[in-house]
Amino acid sequence: LRRFNEIQFWVITEVCLCSQLNKRVQLLKKFIKIAAHCKEYKNLNAFFAVIMGLSHPAVSRLSQTWEKLPSKFKKFYGEFENLMDPSRNHRAYRLTVAKLDPPVIPFMPLMIKDMTFTHEGNKTFIDNLVNFEKMVRHCRCRSLSDSWSDDSQDSEDKSSFTLLIFFNNFSHLLIKSGPDSPQAGKHHPDVWTYVRQLSVIDNQRTLTQLSHGLEPRRS
Repeated sequence: LRRFNEIQFWVITEVCLCSQLNKRVQLLKKFIKIAAHCKEYKNLNAFFAVIMGLSHPAVSRLSQTWEKLPSKFKKFYGEFENLMDPSRNHRAYRLTVAKLDPPVIPFMPLMIKDMTFTHEGNKTFIDNLVNFEKMVRHCRCRSLSDSWSDDSQDSEDKSSFTLLIFFNNFSHLLIKSGPDSPQAGKHHPDVWTYVRQLSVIDNQRTLTQLSHGLEPRRS
């Protein structure tokens, strides 16, 4: 969950610190590409973190920025948002996951919610006998994460690795990249450090103020 929140606020931070309109548009495009890349690599935890970062009020309210986003990227973003639809117990997400072959990094907040509901909503013993239905449900929840790794740190490393692959291939497209920037150049040694130690602002009030500074509320 810590890594999920870190990636989400990294997206919000980068957008809110980008003062130029055209560059913010480019930044939205890059984050949508990152989301698509995470989805391709079946890293759904990072995928949801990026999309939820883009849907955060501090970012979604930037109407002038979104208006300039090419229609192709608006379509991609709309499709990605549909996967976040919580209706019918996140049916859209669950159907998508069911079609994927392991290994998969699942949407961790939902998986934890499922495991908690299964544990607290079902008795472990019924008439002094083990409730195997509960055990099976637990196994189904665990199977996705276990197919990737049982070690949380290893899962975090692989989550970072998914972003690393993107930066290695597309770092020259990032807004802040220049010939002398740490992120410039394929396989730059600082790229791994960058994705493992993302600099974020997680104060909601600060993010809101930055957002309104970029695009003041229309009267």
